[in-house]
Amino acid sequence: MKQGLLSRNPSILWFLAALGLFTLGITVLSEATGTGLISTSFVKTLGKTLCLCLIAIAMDVVWGYCGILSLGHFAFFGIGGYAIGMWLMYARTEAIVAESLAASPIPPTAQEIIDATGTQIFGVVGSSDFPLIWAFSHSLTLQLLMVLLFPGLLALVFGWLAFRSRVTGVYLSILTQAMTLALSLYLFQNDSGLRGNNGLSGLQNIPGFEAVPQSQISIAFFWASALALGLGYVLFAYVTSGKMGSVVRGIRDNEGRVRFLGYHVESYKLFVFTITAIVSGIAGALYYPQAGIINPAEIAPIASIYLAVWVAIGGRGRLYGAVIGAAFVSLLSSWFTGGGAPDIPLGFYTIQWVDWWLILLGLSFVAVTLFFPKGIGGLFDYLTHVKTPFRVGDYGPDKGALRQEEGHEQ
Repeated sequence: MKQGLLSRNPSILWFLAALGLFTLGITVLSEATGTGLISTSFVKTLGKTLCLCLIAIAMDVVWGYCGILSLGHFAFFGIGGYAIGMWLMYARTEAIVAESLAASPIPPTAQEIIDATGTQIFGVVGSSDFPLIWAFSHSLTLQLLMVLLFPGLLALVFGWLAFRSRVTGVYLSILTQAMTLALSLYLFQNDSGLRGNNGLSGLQNIPGFEAVPQSQISIAFFWASALALGLGYVLFAYVTSGKMGSVVRGIRDNEGRVRFLGYHVESYKLFVFTITAIVSGIAGALYYPQAGIINPAEIAPIASIYLAVWVAIGGRGRLYGAVIGAAFVSLLSSWFTGGGAPDIPLGFYTIQWVDWWLILLGLSFVAVTLFFPKGIGGLFDYLTHVKTPFRVGDYGPDKGALRQEEGHEQ
C-alpha cells in the first residue's frame, strides 16, 4: 500500500508546527506589535537565520542525500541576492532622483531621470551607463524571475557539463569551488556591472514603503523567510522520499550499482543540483534585503565551506539536522563575533572570541566528524529509536532479516 508524504516523513508536521509557533512567538514579542521585548535588529537576525536554514536544507539534499559535496551553493545564494538587489537599488535611487529633479524649472524627461539614476548608482566606479545586465532592473516581476533563472541556468549548465563527464568526488568539489571563486573574482572588478567591491547597498529601504517603519518591514520579511523555509522543507521532503528519494540515496551510496540497474544517474544528479540551486537563490533574495548590503565577498568560497560545516554539525542526511546546524552555528557566531560573549582574561593572555570563534568552529567540526558523525540531529534519532528485541534462532537468508517467525524472542 502506497504511503502518503506525511506517513513517510512524520517530521514534516513536527517541523511546521515548531516553525509556526516560533514565528508567532517572535511576532508577538517584536516591536512591530508594540511589546518591544525583541528588538528590530534581532528580528532581522532571526529572519536572516531562517534564510540560512533554507540554503542549509538545499545543501543537505545535494550533499547528505545525493552525495555531491558542492562548495559552490553559496554562489547561487549570492546570485539571488544580487538579482533582487538590482531592483531594490534601481527603484529606490530612481525615486530619490525623480523627487530631487521635480523642483527644476523645466520638468525632467524620462531619459534624464534614467541618466541621473545611472550616475548615482555607478558613479562610485567611474561610470554612468547601465550595463546590459541591468536591462530588467526597472521591473520587480522580471527581477523576481531572474532570482529563479540566474541560479537555475548556471547550475543547469555547470551540472550538465560536470555530470555528463562523470566527474565525482573531490574533483567535483574542486570544480564547484573553482566556479565560485571565478564568479567572486569577476564580481570584484569594477566593470562587472555590479559596482565591484562596493556591491549593492541600501537594500533594506523597500521602494514604496518609505513611510513604513523598519520594525514592520523586518517582521514582514521574517514571515516571508519562515514561509519559504516551511515550503522548502516540504519540497525537499518530497524529493528525498518515495522512489526518487531511494534512487538519490542509492546514487550517494553506490552510483555504479544504480547506473547498472538502469537509472539515468546524471539526470537525477542534475535535477537535484539545479533545484537546490534555485532554492538557494530564493533564500538569498530574502536574506540580503534584511542584511541591507551585498558584495562579492559574500560569494567567496569560504562561505560555501561554512555552509558544509553547518550541515555536518547539524547532521547531514536529515533535513531537520541541517536546520538545527545552520540556526545553531549562525546564531552562536553572531553572539561570539557581535560582542555578546565576554572576553576571558587569563593573566598572560585575554581570549577575545572575535578572534577565536573560527578556531572554535573548526574544532567543533573536527570533533563532530570524529566522535559524533550523525551531528546534533542524531540526538533525535537516539531519543526516538526503538531497540530491536534480542532474538535467537534462524533469521532467514541474511543476518538482517530478523524474521520473528523463524526465531524466538528472549
